[in-house]
Amino acid sequence: MHIEHVSSVGLMRRGISRHPGTDEAVLAPLRRWFFSRKPDAGFVLTDFPATLLQAKVFDEWLDARDESLDAVHAGPGAPAALVAHYRDLGLTADAAPPFTLPLAPEGAAGDLRSAR
Repeated sequence: MHIEHVSSVGLMRRGISRHPGTDEAVLAPLRRWFFSRKPDAGFVLTDFPATLLQAKVFDEWLDARDESLDAVHAGPGAPAALVAHYRDLGLTADAAPPFTLPLAPEGAAGDLRSAR
């Protein structure tokens, strides 16, 4: 399975924007990339979305292609509103129920409870 890694900074460097540093400057190259890729092709985005507006526009793009995200990892310093948006959608790690491993019956091989 091929998963494309896309950086909003890298895409912006390739293009010329009349409004550098704005949501418009970020959204334009990302939109071109998003709608030109193969449907349902896997991807990882870095540094995008960086604002709540960008997240809501990206949600609309996903809806337009009948696609969805599997997960979102918000890095340190991510805006609280952005994190809350994806938490409300159940896409952040802290929104999912904690992952637990089933334990083997006590005394069985691999039973972590009996390890000393």
